[in-house]
Amino acid sequence: MSLTIQSRLPDSSISQFVHSFWTLENSTGNDIPSTVLPNGMVDVIVSKVNAEHWEIIVRGIDTEPSQVSIVNGTKMFSIGLKLLAVEYLLGDSIKDVLNGGRSIPYSFWQFDENDLSSLENFCNKATQKIKSVADGQIDDRKKNLFDVIYTTHGSVTVKELSEKVFWSSRQINRYFNEQFGISLKTYCNVLRVGESFRHISEGKLFPEQNFTDQNHFIKEIKKYTGVTPKVLSKNKNAQFVNITAIRNFPS
Repeated sequence: MSLTIQSRLPDSSISQFVHSFWTLENSTGNDIPSTVLPNGMVDVIVSKVNAEHWEIIVRGIDTEPSQVSIVNGTKMFSIGLKLLAVEYLLGDSIKDVLNGGRSIPYSFWQFDENDLSSLENFCNKATQKIKSVADGQIDDRKKNLFDVIYTTHGSVTVKELSEKVFWSSRQINRYFNEQFGISLKTYCNVLRVGESFRHISEGKLFPEQNFTDQNHFIKEIKKYTGVTPKVLSKNKNAQFVNITAIRNFPS
């Protein structure tokens, strides 16, 4: 038996809120030490260990690598959310869970055992719930703001964003700090690094995103992951769960 990781992309109807869906199961017979890397997503994680009850946590934005142990018997489903979902789906600030997480009521999602029997069923139930909750009117400035951020993979300045969405730099930064506990510039840096993981996982050890040069690329990757792109690419002993997961990601 082995560590099983699967992923799916969201339906286009919820893609403004969701980056991806994931499932992970450890049936190896051993606890697995691993490193979770910053990728710019907010995660809603539904998990249990062996016969324990399912629990749900929301994990905020990570700005540094986290050392974790994937306990034997762990089964986990995860929704990788984009930031627009925080306000319009979760309805609350996540600034208190920067580099951390907190439990959220299980009743909010109303998952049953059938929903948690497969990734397909999980995605179907989550998609249904997201559509029902996030049907309201979205602030055009915020929608446009995140459209630009994700379209450019974080390779955009605060000034450029301000000019594109007609929202002052000061107001954007205040919104980011109050809602997410992080400045816009830092978030864009994290997102750009996270967007580089796919290329790195394919052995492309040069900047595909908008880094100044090779040295800047290596410096930024190491700043947020603790290691060089070469070490990430090798992913020795499947140490970096993000890289392992991306190698199983749909094209």
